[in-house]
Amino acid sequence: MSTSEKSGYHHGDLRTALLSTAMGLLEAGEPFSLRAVARGAGVSPTAPYRHFQDRDALESALAAEGFRDLLADLGADGKPPASLDDLAEFAVAYVAFALRRPALFHVMFGKPCDDADDERVKAADALHELLAVSLDHLFPGADASALASAGWGLAHGLACLHLDGKLPAGSSEEIAERVRGAFLAITSVGH
Repeated sequence: MSTSEKSGYHHGDLRTALLSTAMGLLEAGEPFSLRAVARGAGVSPTAPYRHFQDRDALESALAAEGFRDLLADLGADGKPPASLDDLAEFAVAYVAFALRRPALFHVMFGKPCDDADDERVKAADALHELLAVSLDHLFPGADASALASAGWGLAHGLACLHLDGKLPAGSSEEIAERVRGAFLAITSVGH
């Protein structure tokens, strides 16, 4: 009988179990280390090192998961928004994600992106590509990259202002209306 059979250890997908445990610790507001994640997943203290070189690698994998979750929250069904109102809903979804999952949002944006981490870079690029395609669809001929930076900056700034308590909390609908109003005010200037 192997050591793993004696201890009852068996994970069909250790990486997924470790990420799930780490996400749970993160979102519960508990500090986590690879050792704490291993303990929470019920594996040996060295098991996480089979998939993550260190805590930064684990955080990067969590950030990639966060980017994919955010993309799903944006309703990215492959169709670009048909109107500015639809585009404003992207900003609403972005801010709602940040407020619903602040610890993950911080992991996603709290450190510079490691360009060597293909998973995280690809996940972040998918989000940026969706925004650029959306803006190109709504503003043909405009500089989609510059517009994407401006739109992202507005949504991200509003999310951070809410997270930092600089804007009144209110209900989720009040926050959504504030985000829509800010986004539509900026996009309607000069029209």
